[in-house]
Amino acid sequence: MMSNKPAALPPDAIKSIVLICLADSLVGLSYGSLAISEGFPLWVPLSLSLLVLAGASEFMFIGIVAGGGSPLTAAAAGLLVNLRHFPFGIAVKDLAGRKRLSWLGCHIMNDESVVVGISQENLVQRRAAYWACGLGIAFCWPVSVLAGAWLGRFIPDTQAMGLDAVFPAILIALIFPALLKRRVAIPASVGAAVSLITVPFLPAGMPVLCAMAGMLAWRGDK
Repeated sequence: MMSNKPAALPPDAIKSIVLICLADSLVGLSYGSLAISEGFPLWVPLSLSLLVLAGASEFMFIGIVAGGGSPLTAAAAGLLVNLRHFPFGIAVKDLAGRKRLSWLGCHIMNDESVVVGISQENLVQRRAAYWACGLGIAFCWPVSVLAGAWLGRFIPDTQAMGLDAVFPAILIALIFPALLKRRVAIPASVGAAVSLITVPFLPAGMPVLCAMAGMLAWRGDK
């Protein structure tokens, strides 16, 4: 007979959650300082960090708008990036809670909380890891964005310091192992090529949307 008592998270899971929150905090510092240096008022990155809670979409939004693109285009690009949350939601439907609690459970759903959650051995540990990681990021991310925005006021040129490259570098490091697989490398390469080709002809932000065409370059194993 299975016990209903909460199962303690293994030390490896706790260590992973702490390191993830620390890494996200460092990225949040970069995001906050970059947003301020690009001329955004504090409420913009802070509101995005609280309401969107998705670093890739937030970086993309301020990058597109700062480059001259419209906020609508930036929002559309962010929504496309966040389409991955649909399969995420299916994967964590038993972890995100029920009824009113599920609203918060869905809000804290991100790459890290999903991966840490579903990697645990049993349902109780999966739920605990998912919520611990999700809530940890939900706290650390806006706090670090606020701290980064404050620091950004004293940094004359964040691009000279390379802060604008921190998040893209982290994303590349995360996806690099996947690029070793043909079914990932081919669509990614085609999407990158389409994006680069359309840069001279389209407004800022649109080439990112056009890169989605790379998904048509792979039709599965034959």
